[in-house]
Amino acid sequence: MNGLYDGVMAAMPWIAVGLVLAIFFARSASHKKNIEKKIEKKEDYGTEGMSLGMCIGVAMATAMHMNVGLGLSIGMVIGLAAGSSMKKDERTKEDDA
Repeated sequence: MNGLYDGVMAAMPWIAVGLVLAIFFARSASHKKNIEKKIEKKEDYGTEGMSLGMCIGVAMATAMHMNVGLGLSIGMVIGLAAGSSMKKDERTKEDDA
């Protein structure tokens, strides 16, 4: 009886990983269908601001001898806030397409 219990407990992490992967791929397929149905363009600079904010946050954290992870996250939030507040004009939206 002890051998069966040990076998089940040894297989449990693999079963958990399999379930997580199944859920992940099912959700991914569902999101892909929704994205294909409606393609929306972002009308602000949120992602660009986040990218620049992360770079600046890491540089500032390194210069101020702070935790790099903290600087990364603070820079990302500030960059997202700044980028989301700036809207793209019509010419820029046509160039992105």
